[in-house]
Amino acid sequence: MLRTLLAAAAAVIAAPAAADTLVYNVDGVTIGEDGEVVRFNGLVFDDEGIITDLVTRGDDRPEVDYAVDGKGQVMLPGMIDAHVHVMDIGFAALTLDLSDTNSLEEALEKVRRFAEENPGRPWILGRGWNQEKWGLGRFPTAAELDSIVPDRPVWLERADNHANWANSLAMERAGITADTPDPEGGRIIRDESGTPSGVFVDNAIPLVGAVVPPPRPEDRDNAFAQAQQVLLGLGVTAVADMGTSVVDWMTYRRAGDTGGLRIRIMAYARGVEAMELIGGPGPTPWLYDDKLKLLGVKLYLDGALGSRGANLKESYADEPDTHGLPLLTPSQLRNLMSRAAMDGFQSAVHAIGDAANEDVLFAIEELSESYKGDRRWRIEHAQIVDPVDLERFGRHGAIASMQPLHQTSDMMMAEARLGEERLKGAYAWRSILEAGGRLAFGSDAPVEPADPFAGIAVAISRTDKNGRPFGGWRAEETVSREQALAGFTADAAYAGFAEGIFGRLLPGERADFLLVDRDPLLVSPSEIRETRIAQVWVGGLLVLEN
Repeated sequence: MLRTLLAAAAAVIAAPAAADTLVYNVDGVTIGEDGEVVRFNGLVFDDEGIITDLVTRGDDRPEVDYAVDGKGQVMLPGMIDAHVHVMDIGFAALTLDLSDTNSLEEALEKVRRFAEENPGRPWILGRGWNQEKWGLGRFPTAAELDSIVPDRPVWLERADNHANWANSLAMERAGITADTPDPEGGRIIRDESGTPSGVFVDNAIPLVGAVVPPPRPEDRDNAFAQAQQVLLGLGVTAVADMGTSVVDWMTYRRAGDTGGLRIRIMAYARGVEAMELIGGPGPTPWLYDDKLKLLGVKLYLDGALGSRGANLKESYADEPDTHGLPLLTPSQLRNLMSRAAMDGFQSAVHAIGDAANEDVLFAIEELSESYKGDRRWRIEHAQIVDPVDLERFGRHGAIASMQPLHQTSDMMMAEARLGEERLKGAYAWRSILEAGGRLAFGSDAPVEPADPFAGIAVAISRTDKNGRPFGGWRAEETVSREQALAGFTADAAYAGFAEGIFGRLLPGERADFLLVDRDPLLVSPSEIRETRIAQVWVGGLLVLEN
Protein backbone atom coordinates (compact mmCIF):
# COMPACT_ATOMS: atom_id res chain seq x y z
CA MET A 1 0.00 0.00 0.00
CA LEU A 2 2.85 2.38 0.81
CA ARG A 3 4.36 1.73 -2.63
CA THR A 4 0.99 2.53 -4.23
CA LEU A 5 0.64 5.76 -2.25
CA LEU A 6 4.16 6.90 -3.12
CA ALA A 7 3.53 6.15 -6.79
CA ALA A 8 0.36 8.23 -6.66
CA ALA A 9 2.24 11.09 -5.00
CA ALA A 10 4.95 10.92 -7.66
CA ALA A 11 2.27 11.06 -10.33
CA VAL A 12 0.90 14.22 -8.70
CA ILE A 13 4.30 15.90 -8.81
CA ALA A 14 4.83 14.92 -12.44
CA ALA A 15 1.26 15.72 -13.53
CA PRO A 16 0.88 17.52 -16.87
CA ALA A 17 -0.97 20.80 -17.27
CA ALA A 18 -4.70 20.80 -16.59
CA ALA A 19 -4.42 17.67 -14.43
CA ASP A 20 -6.84 17.42 -11.50
CA THR A 21 -6.10 15.33 -8.43
CA LEU A 22 -8.59 13.90 -5.97
CA VAL A 23 -7.63 12.96 -2.43
CA TYR A 24 -10.50 10.71 -1.36
CA ASN A 25 -11.50 8.58 1.63
CA VAL A 26 -10.69 11.28 4.17
CA ASP A 27 -12.48 12.73 7.18
CA GLY A 28 -12.02 16.35 6.18
CA VAL A 29 -12.35 19.27 8.60
CA THR A 30 -11.94 22.97 7.89
CA ILE A 31 -13.25 26.32 9.05
CA GLY A 32 -15.75 27.78 6.60
CA GLU A 33 -16.12 31.37 5.47
CA ASP A 34 -18.70 31.98 8.22
CA GLY A 35 -16.43 30.60 10.93
CA GLU A 36 -18.39 27.35 11.18
CA VAL A 37 -16.90 23.90 10.76
CA VAL A 38 -17.17 22.35 7.29
CA ARG A 39 -16.82 18.57 6.94
CA PHE A 40 -16.11 16.71 3.71
CA ASN A 41 -14.81 13.39 2.42
CA GLY A 42 -12.64 14.35 -0.52
CA LEU A 43 -10.73 17.27 -1.98
CA VAL A 44 -9.89 18.11 -5.59
CA PHE A 45 -7.06 20.41 -6.63
CA ASP A 46 -5.66 21.42 -10.01
CA ASP A 47 -2.13 21.34 -11.38
CA GLU A 48 -1.40 24.73 -9.81
CA GLY A 49 -2.19 23.35 -6.37
CA ILE A 50 -5.45 25.28 -6.00
CA ILE A 51 -8.54 23.60 -4.59
CA THR A 52 -11.36 23.29 -7.12
CA ASP A 53 -13.93 21.20 -5.24
CA LEU A 54 -14.85 19.53 -1.97
CA VAL A 55 -16.56 16.14 -2.06
CA THR A 56 -19.13 15.42 0.63
CA ARG A 57 -20.94 12.24 1.52
CA GLY A 58 -23.40 11.27 -1.18
CA ASP A 59 -21.68 13.25 -3.94
CA ASP A 60 -20.71 11.48 -7.13
CA ARG A 61 -17.00 10.87 -7.38
CA PRO A 62 -15.58 13.54 -9.72
CA GLU A 63 -13.69 12.60 -12.86
CA VAL A 64 -10.02 13.42 -12.30
CA ASP A 65 -6.65 12.55 -13.76
CA TYR A 66 -5.12 11.29 -10.52
CA ALA A 67 -6.49 9.95 -7.25
CA VAL A 68 -4.86 9.44 -3.86
CA ASP A 69 -6.45 7.27 -1.17
CA GLY A 70 -6.42 9.08 2.17
CA LYS A 71 -7.05 5.76 3.96
CA GLY A 72 -9.73 7.18 6.21
CA GLN A 73 -7.38 9.65 7.87
CA VAL A 74 -8.37 13.09 9.10
CA MET A 75 -7.60 15.92 6.68
CA LEU A 76 -6.95 19.32 8.24
CA PRO A 77 -5.77 22.62 6.78
CA GLY A 78 -2.04 23.12 7.05
CA MET A 79 -1.40 24.78 10.39
CA ILE A 80 -0.38 28.45 10.43
CA ASP A 81 1.84 29.80 13.20
CA ALA A 82 1.00 33.48 13.54
CA HIS A 83 4.19 34.41 15.41
CA VAL A 84 7.56 32.74 14.97
CA HIS A 85 11.19 33.66 14.46
CA VAL A 86 12.08 31.43 11.53
CA MET A 87 15.84 31.84 11.44
CA ASP A 88 16.09 31.55 15.22
CA ILE A 89 14.39 28.15 14.95
CA GLY A 90 17.06 27.05 12.50
CA PHE A 91 19.99 28.42 14.46
CA ALA A 92 18.59 26.89 17.66
CA ALA A 93 18.76 23.52 15.91
CA LEU A 94 22.42 24.13 15.04
CA THR A 95 23.66 25.52 18.36
CA LEU A 96 23.39 24.69 22.07
CA ASP A 97 19.80 24.15 23.23
CA LEU A 98 19.18 24.67 26.95
CA SER A 99 15.38 24.67 26.76
CA ASP A 100 15.13 21.19 28.30
CA THR A 101 17.29 21.98 31.34
CA ASN A 102 15.60 22.06 34.74
CA SER A 103 18.39 23.43 36.94
CA LEU A 104 21.45 25.65 36.75
CA GLU A 105 23.65 22.61 37.35
CA GLU A 106 22.05 20.74 34.47
CA ALA A 107 22.53 23.73 32.19
CA LEU A 108 26.18 24.17 33.13
CA GLU A 109 26.85 20.50 32.49
CA LYS A 110 25.24 20.79 29.08
CA VAL A 111 27.38 23.84 28.28
CA ARG A 112 30.48 21.93 29.37
CA ARG A 113 29.69 18.94 27.17
CA PHE A 114 28.89 21.13 24.16
CA ALA A 115 32.19 23.00 24.52
CA GLU A 116 34.12 19.73 24.73
CA GLU A 117 32.34 18.28 21.69
CA ASN A 118 32.92 21.44 19.62
CA PRO A 119 36.55 22.45 20.25
CA GLY A 120 36.80 24.35 16.94
CA ARG A 121 34.00 26.82 17.64
CA PRO A 122 35.43 30.25 18.53
CA TRP A 123 32.27 31.18 20.48
CA ILE A 124 29.89 28.93 22.40
CA LEU A 125 26.44 30.11 21.33
CA GLY A 126 23.05 28.83 22.41
CA ARG A 127 19.64 29.66 23.81
CA GLY A 128 16.75 28.48 25.93
CA TRP A 129 17.83 29.02 29.55
CA ASN A 130 15.17 30.04 32.05
CA GLN A 131 16.08 30.82 35.66
CA GLU A 132 12.40 30.69 36.64
CA LYS A 133 12.06 27.13 35.37
CA TRP A 134 15.23 26.27 37.29
CA GLY A 135 13.77 27.70 40.52
CA LEU A 136 16.96 29.72 40.89
CA GLY A 137 15.37 32.87 42.30
CA ARG A 138 17.97 35.05 40.56
CA PHE A 139 19.75 35.45 37.24
CA PRO A 140 22.75 33.20 36.52
CA THR A 141 26.22 34.77 36.52
CA ALA A 142 29.30 35.03 34.35
CA ALA A 143 31.34 33.44 37.12
CA GLU A 144 29.24 30.29 36.87
CA LEU A 145 29.95 30.06 33.13
CA ASP A 146 33.64 30.84 33.74
CA SER A 147 33.90 27.75 35.93
CA ILE A 148 32.88 25.64 32.93
CA VAL A 149 34.30 27.49 29.90
CA PRO A 150 36.98 30.03 30.87
CA ASP A 151 38.93 29.99 27.58
CA ARG A 152 36.24 30.88 24.99
CA PRO A 153 33.48 33.50 24.98
CA VAL A 154 30.03 32.14 25.82
CA TRP A 155 26.82 33.94 24.82
CA LEU A 156 23.47 32.31 25.61
CA GLU A 157 20.00 33.68 24.87
CA ARG A 158 17.22 33.39 27.44
CA ALA A 159 14.12 31.41 26.48
CA ASP A 160 12.07 34.57 25.89
CA ASN A 161 14.68 36.25 23.61
CA HIS A 162 14.76 39.24 25.98
CA ALA A 163 17.93 38.55 27.98
CA ASN A 164 21.36 37.02 27.29
CA TRP A 165 23.91 35.40 29.59
CA ALA A 166 27.64 35.95 29.00
CA ASN A 167 30.83 34.67 30.54
CA SER A 168 33.65 37.03 31.51
CA LEU A 169 35.58 36.54 28.27
CA ALA A 170 32.54 37.53 26.19
CA MET A 171 32.13 40.70 28.27
CA GLU A 172 35.85 41.42 27.96
CA ARG A 173 35.68 41.08 24.16
CA ALA A 174 32.82 43.62 24.18
CA GLY A 175 34.63 46.02 26.50
CA ILE A 176 32.01 45.75 29.24
CA THR A 177 33.11 47.17 32.59
CA ALA A 178 31.54 48.58 35.73
CA ASP A 179 31.57 51.96 33.99
CA THR A 180 29.42 50.75 31.06
CA PRO A 181 26.07 52.54 31.42
CA ASP A 182 22.69 50.90 30.95
CA PRO A 183 21.36 51.87 27.51
CA GLU A 184 17.91 53.36 27.17
CA GLY A 185 15.40 50.51 27.20
CA GLY A 186 18.00 48.07 28.48
CA ARG A 187 19.47 46.83 31.71
CA ILE A 188 22.81 45.33 32.71
CA ILE A 189 22.34 43.05 35.71
CA ARG A 190 25.00 43.95 38.29
CA ASP A 191 26.29 42.61 41.59
CA GLU A 192 26.25 44.59 44.83
CA SER A 193 29.40 46.47 43.85
CA GLY A 194 27.92 47.58 40.52
CA THR A 195 30.01 45.21 38.41
CA PRO A 196 28.15 43.56 35.48
CA SER A 197 27.30 40.04 36.63
CA GLY A 198 26.76 38.47 33.20
CA VAL A 199 23.13 39.02 32.15
CA PHE A 200 22.00 41.70 29.69
CA VAL A 201 18.31 42.57 29.28
CA ASP A 202 16.54 43.92 26.15
CA ASN A 203 18.41 46.90 24.65
CA ALA A 204 21.55 45.98 26.60
CA ILE A 205 21.89 42.75 24.60
CA PRO A 206 23.60 44.39 21.58
CA LEU A 207 26.42 45.62 23.84
CA VAL A 208 27.85 42.10 23.63
CA GLY A 209 25.93 40.82 20.61
CA ALA A 210 27.68 43.34 18.37
CA VAL A 211 31.03 41.51 18.74
CA VAL A 212 29.66 38.01 18.07
CA PRO A 213 30.82 36.83 14.62
CA PRO A 214 27.84 36.92 12.23
CA PRO A 215 26.74 33.74 10.41
CA ARG A 216 27.95 33.23 6.85
CA PRO A 217 25.40 32.99 4.01
CA GLU A 218 25.86 29.22 3.87
CA ASP A 219 25.22 29.05 7.63
CA ARG A 220 21.97 30.94 7.10
CA ASP A 221 20.90 28.66 4.27
CA ASN A 222 21.56 25.63 6.46
CA ALA A 223 19.66 27.16 9.37
CA PHE A 224 16.68 27.95 7.15
CA ALA A 225 16.60 24.40 5.82
CA GLN A 226 16.61 23.16 9.42
CA ALA A 227 13.79 25.56 10.36
CA GLN A 228 11.60 24.42 7.48
CA GLN A 229 12.11 20.79 8.44
CA VAL A 230 11.16 21.50 12.06
CA LEU A 231 8.03 23.41 11.07
CA LEU A 232 6.80 20.95 8.47
CA GLY A 233 7.43 18.08 10.88
CA LEU A 234 4.98 19.72 13.27
CA GLY A 235 2.34 20.27 10.57
CA VAL A 236 3.07 23.98 10.13
CA THR A 237 2.83 25.00 6.48
CA ALA A 238 2.75 28.81 6.89
CA VAL A 239 4.12 31.29 9.39
CA ALA A 240 4.24 34.95 10.26
CA ASP A 241 7.97 35.67 10.65
CA MET A 242 8.32 38.39 13.26
CA GLY A 243 11.42 40.53 12.89
CA THR A 244 12.66 39.65 9.41
CA SER A 245 16.04 41.25 8.75
CA VAL A 246 17.35 42.09 5.29
CA VAL A 247 19.72 39.11 5.44
CA ASP A 248 16.83 36.87 6.52
CA TRP A 249 14.81 38.09 3.54
CA MET A 250 17.68 37.35 1.17
CA THR A 251 17.96 33.85 2.67
CA TYR A 252 14.30 33.25 1.88
CA ARG A 253 14.77 34.66 -1.60
CA ARG A 254 17.71 32.33 -2.27
CA ALA A 255 15.54 29.40 -1.22
CA GLY A 256 12.73 30.58 -3.46
CA ASP A 257 15.04 31.12 -6.42
CA THR A 258 16.45 27.59 -6.14
CA GLY A 259 13.16 25.81 -5.44
CA GLY A 260 13.92 25.21 -1.78
CA LEU A 261 11.16 27.36 -0.26
CA ARG A 262 8.68 24.82 1.12
CA ILE A 263 6.69 26.82 3.69
CA ARG A 264 4.73 30.06 3.28
CA ILE A 265 6.18 33.11 5.01
CA MET A 266 4.27 36.26 5.91
CA ALA A 267 7.20 38.52 6.81
CA TYR A 268 7.25 41.48 9.19
CA ALA A 269 10.46 43.49 8.95
CA ARG A 270 12.73 44.06 11.92
CA GLY A 271 12.15 47.78 12.23
CA VAL A 272 11.25 50.53 9.80
CA GLU A 273 14.67 50.66 8.12
CA ALA A 274 14.49 46.99 7.14
CA MET A 275 10.88 47.51 6.07
CA GLU A 276 11.93 50.25 3.67
CA LEU A 277 14.92 48.31 2.31
CA ILE A 278 12.88 45.17 1.63
CA GLY A 279 9.54 46.61 0.62
CA GLY A 280 10.49 49.99 -0.78
CA PRO A 281 7.29 51.92 -1.53
CA GLY A 282 4.98 49.36 0.02
CA PRO A 283 4.38 45.68 0.86
CA THR A 284 5.84 43.30 -1.68
CA PRO A 285 3.65 41.15 -3.91
CA TRP A 286 3.29 37.48 -3.13
CA LEU A 287 6.30 35.65 -4.54
CA TYR A 288 7.01 32.02 -5.49
CA ASP A 289 3.39 30.90 -5.83
CA ASP A 290 2.18 32.68 -2.69
CA LYS A 291 5.07 31.54 -0.50
CA LEU A 292 6.71 34.81 0.47
CA LYS A 293 5.48 38.33 1.11
CA LEU A 294 6.58 41.28 3.23
CA LEU A 295 3.45 42.68 4.84
CA GLY A 296 4.67 45.09 7.45
CA VAL A 297 6.92 45.91 10.35
CA LYS A 298 7.55 44.42 13.79
CA LEU A 299 7.96 47.00 16.57
CA TYR A 300 9.00 46.34 20.18
CA LEU A 301 7.22 48.34 22.85
CA ASP A 302 8.49 46.50 25.94
CA GLY A 303 10.32 43.38 27.10
CA ALA A 304 9.13 40.15 28.72
CA LEU A 305 7.76 39.14 32.10
CA GLY A 306 10.47 36.57 32.79
CA SER A 307 13.23 39.16 32.67
CA ARG A 308 11.00 41.85 34.26
CA GLY A 309 11.14 43.89 31.07
CA ALA A 310 7.39 43.91 30.42
CA ASN A 311 6.12 47.44 31.03
CA LEU A 312 3.53 47.49 33.85
CA LYS A 313 1.21 50.18 35.15
CA GLU A 314 2.23 49.27 38.68
CA SER A 315 5.51 47.88 39.96
CA TYR A 316 6.35 44.17 39.93
CA ALA A 317 5.01 42.34 42.94
CA ASP A 318 8.32 40.51 43.38
CA GLU A 319 10.57 43.52 42.65
CA PRO A 320 8.81 46.69 43.83
CA ASP A 321 11.44 49.09 42.50
CA THR A 322 10.80 48.36 38.81
CA HIS A 323 7.88 48.75 36.39
CA GLY A 324 9.72 47.16 33.46
CA LEU A 325 11.47 48.58 30.42
CA PRO A 326 9.53 50.73 27.94
CA LEU A 327 11.44 50.48 24.67
CA LEU A 328 9.61 53.29 22.86
CA THR A 329 8.01 56.51 24.06
CA PRO A 330 4.35 57.04 23.12
CA SER A 331 5.44 59.57 20.48
CA GLN A 332 8.04 57.22 19.01
CA LEU A 333 5.50 54.40 18.78
CA ARG A 334 2.94 56.56 16.99
CA ASN A 335 5.53 57.99 14.62
CA LEU A 336 6.75 54.51 13.61
CA MET A 337 3.24 53.11 13.21
CA SER A 338 2.29 56.19 11.17
CA ARG A 339 5.36 55.83 8.97
CA ALA A 340 4.37 52.24 8.20
CA ALA A 341 0.70 53.05 7.62
CA MET A 342 1.55 55.87 5.19
CA ASP A 343 2.77 53.31 2.66
CA GLY A 344 0.26 50.58 3.46
CA PHE A 345 2.49 48.47 5.69
CA GLN A 346 0.86 46.60 8.57
CA SER A 347 2.12 47.24 12.11
CA ALA A 348 2.74 44.33 14.48
CA VAL A 349 3.59 45.71 17.92
CA HIS A 350 5.12 43.58 20.67
CA ALA A 351 3.31 44.46 23.90
CA ILE A 352 3.33 42.22 26.98
CA GLY A 353 2.76 44.39 30.06
CA ASP A 354 -0.53 46.17 30.80
CA ALA A 355 1.06 49.61 30.36
CA ALA A 356 2.44 48.62 26.95
CA ASN A 357 -0.89 47.17 25.84
CA GLU A 358 -2.76 50.28 26.94
CA ASP A 359 -0.34 52.44 24.97
CA VAL A 360 -0.64 50.50 21.73
CA LEU A 361 -4.44 50.28 22.03
CA PHE A 362 -4.64 54.06 22.42
CA ALA A 363 -2.21 54.49 19.51
CA ILE A 364 -4.47 52.33 17.32
CA GLU A 365 -7.47 54.48 18.23
CA GLU A 366 -5.61 57.68 17.40
CA LEU A 367 -4.08 56.46 14.14
CA SER A 368 -7.35 54.96 12.95
CA GLU A 369 -8.67 58.50 12.64
CA SER A 370 -5.98 59.30 10.07
CA TYR A 371 -5.56 55.95 8.34
CA LYS A 372 -8.92 54.61 7.25
CA GLY A 373 -9.71 51.25 5.76
CA ASP A 374 -8.78 47.72 6.71
CA ARG A 375 -5.51 48.15 8.60
CA ARG A 376 -5.62 45.05 10.82
CA TRP A 377 -3.39 46.54 13.51
CA ARG A 378 -1.64 43.65 15.26
CA ILE A 379 -0.65 43.42 18.91
CA GLU A 380 1.88 40.64 19.43
CA HIS A 381 1.51 38.67 22.70
CA ALA A 382 -1.01 40.95 24.50
CA GLN A 383 -0.27 38.88 27.59
CA ILE A 384 -1.19 41.20 30.45
CA VAL A 385 -4.06 43.60 29.81
CA ASP A 386 -5.79 45.80 32.36
CA PRO A 387 -9.43 44.59 32.34
CA VAL A 388 -10.58 48.16 31.68
CA ASP A 389 -8.67 48.05 28.37
CA LEU A 390 -10.01 44.72 27.10
CA GLU A 391 -13.00 46.25 25.35
CA ARG A 392 -10.63 48.35 23.21
CA PHE A 393 -9.69 45.18 21.31
CA GLY A 394 -13.12 45.31 19.72
CA ARG A 395 -12.43 48.64 18.06
CA HIS A 396 -10.73 49.41 14.75
CA GLY A 397 -10.07 45.81 13.76
CA ALA A 398 -7.29 45.14 16.28
CA ILE A 399 -5.86 41.62 16.18
CA ALA A 400 -4.41 39.98 19.28
CA SER A 401 -1.64 37.66 18.07
CA MET A 402 -1.23 35.35 21.07
CA GLN A 403 0.62 32.16 21.95
CA PRO A 404 -1.31 29.62 24.06
CA LEU A 405 1.82 27.77 25.22
CA HIS A 406 3.06 30.96 26.90
CA GLN A 407 0.18 30.66 29.34
CA THR A 408 1.20 27.25 30.66
CA SER A 409 4.91 28.11 30.67
CA ASP A 410 4.37 31.42 32.43
CA MET A 411 1.43 30.88 34.78
CA MET A 412 3.39 30.38 38.01
CA MET A 413 5.89 33.09 37.11
CA ALA A 414 3.05 35.47 36.18
CA GLU A 415 1.48 34.96 39.60
CA ALA A 416 4.78 35.86 41.26
CA ARG A 417 5.42 38.86 39.02
CA LEU A 418 1.92 40.35 39.24
CA GLY A 419 0.04 39.08 42.25
CA GLU A 420 -3.49 37.69 42.09
CA GLU A 421 -5.42 40.90 41.41
CA ARG A 422 -3.64 41.77 38.17
CA LEU A 423 -4.18 38.33 36.65
CA LYS A 424 -7.75 39.15 35.60
CA GLY A 425 -6.57 40.31 32.17
CA ALA A 426 -3.77 37.76 31.79
CA TYR A 427 -3.75 35.67 28.59
CA ALA A 428 -7.39 36.69 28.21
CA TRP A 429 -8.32 34.89 24.98
CA ARG A 430 -12.05 34.56 25.53
CA SER A 431 -12.42 38.09 26.90
CA ILE A 432 -10.77 39.53 23.80
CA LEU A 433 -13.12 37.57 21.54
CA GLU A 434 -16.16 38.60 23.59
CA ALA A 435 -15.04 42.23 23.27
CA GLY A 436 -15.17 41.86 19.49
CA GLY A 437 -11.43 41.46 18.97
CA ARG A 438 -9.77 38.95 16.64
CA LEU A 439 -7.33 36.23 17.73
CA ALA A 440 -4.47 34.70 15.80
CA PHE A 441 -2.58 31.89 17.50
CA GLY A 442 1.09 31.01 17.27
CA SER A 443 4.02 29.75 19.32
CA ASP A 444 6.77 32.42 19.38
CA ALA A 445 9.12 29.57 18.41
CA PRO A 446 11.83 28.92 19.35
CA VAL A 447 10.70 30.47 22.64
CA GLU A 448 8.08 27.70 22.75
CA PRO A 449 7.91 24.61 20.53
CA ALA A 450 6.20 25.36 17.21
CA ASP A 451 3.62 22.66 17.97
CA PRO A 452 0.12 23.80 16.95
CA PHE A 453 -1.56 20.71 18.39
CA ALA A 454 -0.10 21.42 21.82
CA GLY A 455 -1.29 25.02 21.33
CA ILE A 456 -4.84 23.89 20.51
CA ALA A 457 -4.84 21.65 23.60
CA VAL A 458 -3.84 24.55 25.84
CA ALA A 459 -6.30 26.96 24.21
CA ILE A 460 -9.26 24.73 25.07
CA SER A 461 -8.09 23.60 28.52
CA ARG A 462 -5.61 26.10 30.06
CA THR A 463 -3.67 23.07 31.34
CA ASP A 464 -0.11 21.92 30.67
CA LYS A 465 1.06 18.61 29.22
CA ASN A 466 0.53 16.94 32.60
CA GLY A 467 -3.07 18.18 32.85
CA ARG A 468 -2.20 20.76 35.50
CA PRO A 469 -3.67 22.67 37.14
CA PHE A 470 -6.80 20.59 37.49
CA GLY A 471 -9.69 22.38 35.79
CA GLY A 472 -7.37 24.85 34.07
CA TRP A 473 -5.55 28.04 35.08
CA ARG A 474 -8.13 30.84 34.95
CA ALA A 475 -10.30 28.48 32.91
CA GLU A 476 -12.86 31.19 32.17
CA GLU A 477 -10.47 32.31 29.40
CA THR A 478 -10.54 29.06 27.41
CA VAL A 479 -11.85 29.15 23.84
CA SER A 480 -13.92 26.58 21.97
CA ARG A 481 -12.32 23.86 19.88
CA GLU A 482 -13.55 25.55 16.72
CA GLN A 483 -12.07 28.88 17.80
CA ALA A 484 -8.75 27.20 18.65
CA LEU A 485 -8.57 25.49 15.25
CA ALA A 486 -9.46 28.76 13.53
CA GLY A 487 -6.75 30.54 15.51
CA PHE A 488 -4.13 28.26 13.98
CA THR A 489 -5.63 28.26 10.47
CA ALA A 490 -8.22 30.68 9.05
CA ASP A 491 -7.78 33.45 11.62
CA ALA A 492 -3.98 33.28 11.46
CA ALA A 493 -4.27 33.71 7.68
CA TYR A 494 -6.64 36.65 8.14
CA ALA A 495 -4.14 38.33 10.46
CA GLY A 496 -1.67 38.35 7.56
CA PHE A 497 -4.12 39.43 4.83
CA ALA A 498 -3.91 35.89 3.40
CA GLU A 499 -7.59 34.91 3.59
CA GLY A 500 -8.74 33.48 0.29
CA ILE A 501 -5.17 32.38 -0.49
CA PHE A 502 -4.56 29.77 2.21
CA GLY A 503 -5.76 28.85 5.69
CA ARG A 504 -9.00 27.04 4.72
CA LEU A 505 -9.69 23.99 2.60
CA LEU A 506 -12.17 25.69 0.28
CA PRO A 507 -12.34 26.13 -3.50
CA GLY A 508 -9.99 28.87 -4.68
CA GLU A 509 -7.46 28.46 -1.88
CA ARG A 510 -4.13 26.69 -1.94
CA ALA A 511 -4.16 22.95 -1.27
CA ASP A 512 -2.13 23.08 1.94
CA PHE A 513 -3.30 20.20 4.11
CA LEU A 514 -2.35 17.54 6.62
CA LEU A 515 -3.38 13.93 6.98
CA VAL A 516 -3.44 13.04 10.67
CA ASP A 517 -4.66 10.21 12.85
CA ARG A 518 -7.30 12.04 14.92
CA ASP A 519 -9.81 14.87 14.84
CA PRO A 520 -8.86 17.68 17.26
CA LEU A 521 -12.51 18.65 17.54
CA LEU A 522 -13.46 15.27 18.98
CA VAL A 523 -10.69 14.09 21.32
CA SER A 524 -9.36 15.18 24.71
CA PRO A 525 -6.62 17.80 25.14
CA SER A 526 -4.09 15.11 26.05
CA GLU A 527 -5.00 13.16 22.92
CA ILE A 528 -4.71 16.28 20.76
CA ARG A 529 -1.13 16.65 21.98
CA GLU A 530 -0.38 13.12 20.73
CA THR A 531 -1.59 13.80 17.18
CA ARG A 532 0.48 11.89 14.64
CA ILE A 533 1.07 13.60 11.32
CA ALA A 534 1.16 11.15 8.43
CA GLN A 535 1.54 13.56 5.51
CA VAL A 536 2.05 17.26 4.84
CA TRP A 537 1.03 18.79 1.49
CA VAL A 538 1.80 22.35 0.38
CA GLY A 539 0.27 23.68 -2.80
CA GLY A 540 -0.84 20.22 -3.86
CA LEU A 541 2.64 18.70 -3.42
CA LEU A 542 3.55 16.08 -0.86
CA VAL A 543 6.44 17.65 1.07
CA LEU A 544 6.71 15.37 4.10
CA GLU A 545 5.63 11.83 4.96
CA ASN A 546 6.08 9.97 8.22
